[in-house]
Amino acid sequence: MLQSKLFPSTQKQPPKEAVSISHKLLTQAGFIDQLASGIWSFLPLGWRAHQKIAEIIRQEINKIGGQEVFLPTLSPKELWLETGRWDAIDPPLFKVEDRHKKELALGSTHEEVITYLARKFIKSYKELPLALYQIQTKFRNEMRATSGLLRTREFAMKDLYSFHADQKDLDRYYKEVQIAYKNIFKLCGLESIMVEASSGTIGGKESHEFMVLSETGEDKIIICQKCGFGANLEVGDKYKNCPNCKGKLIKKSSIESGHIFKLGVTYSQKMKANFVTQDGKQKPLIMGCYGIGLGRLMATIVEALHDSEGIVWNKNVSPFDVHLILISKSQEKDDKIKEKADKIYQTLQKEKIEVLYDERKISPGIKLKDSDLIGIPVRLIVSEKTGDKVEFKERDKKEVKLLSLEEVIKKI
Repeated sequence: MLQSKLFPSTQKQPPKEAVSISHKLLTQAGFIDQLASGIWSFLPLGWRAHQKIAEIIRQEINKIGGQEVFLPTLSPKELWLETGRWDAIDPPLFKVEDRHKKELALGSTHEEVITYLARKFIKSYKELPLALYQIQTKFRNEMRATSGLLRTREFAMKDLYSFHADQKDLDRYYKEVQIAYKNIFKLCGLESIMVEASSGTIGGKESHEFMVLSETGEDKIIICQKCGFGANLEVGDKYKNCPNCKGKLIKKSSIESGHIFKLGVTYSQKMKANFVTQDGKQKPLIMGCYGIGLGRLMATIVEALHDSEGIVWNKNVSPFDVHLILISKSQEKDDKIKEKADKIYQTLQKEKIEVLYDERKISPGIKLKDSDLIGIPVRLIVSEKTGDKVEFKERDKKEVKLLSLEEVIKKI
């Protein structure tokens, strides 16, 4: 990608109303743009990072047997009445009426729709267990949409639903999801802590949140320094000491990056989603659900991985692998240096390395500042000083090396 063609250019300053680090950096660097309160456009750089996150999630959920689906955004009022959530869910639903005076909801979550599908198609214990997931837009009628992508009213979410013949099998799969979630966050460059949580209006007897420690996080958790037990404040306020080892509990600020639930028969019982057991009896499906908000995860990565100059992307989620920068001060030597940079650009592309190539005719200082702000993991500089080599620098390190193109390709 030529940076001269990239839409849009970086901004000199973040928006005045921005408070969180991710809000400031993602808007200033041209990853996202706000349309209205809690409603965001993902621009080319932002969408590339978003898609990288989605692919990591797909790979890990596919490994534990998830089958991807894509469910409707609109769902009929009747389904929500079956579960009693038409007027009870918090935050409340966005509701619309079609030209036939039929009421529908914009999906804030998809338990009703997925349970409808399970009721229709799952008939026997022989078809269990089953895991279905999607990455799809959700609508949350939030009272207060703040902090950029951390709290929005429209966002992409990975929601996985599992169906089981008994509690033991749900418990088994729940542990598999925990491992998958840990892997997802690790691949995104984050260390997550799983804590006990409240199930809220989703329901079920047991749920856990995956938290990323952050001084800027809105969520408060208590964790045991001795054994690692954790809980959010909603659950943890009842504990004076660690329930596992009686150790001291400390309070930390964090960002919720995932939430998993053992739903049990909460929805299947209400919606009569039954299956025939091995001994011929009718029994409600045992369910679990597991969510990750992609935009929120992207913002969490920036909250955790940044410095005073800008974003420091993990290589797995960075919009590009390499930021190639052409620097030339002498007009008569411009053509030779540019020819060299162009060849490097073409060679890297042939090697399937994703490159943002800054060939703009602007000052070197602005180019380097933009490079630090955008935060691509590897910066390559081609200039008169580099001769037949390339200046190689990793975004999270200070060391600068002069390498041949072959050495650069091997390192990447």
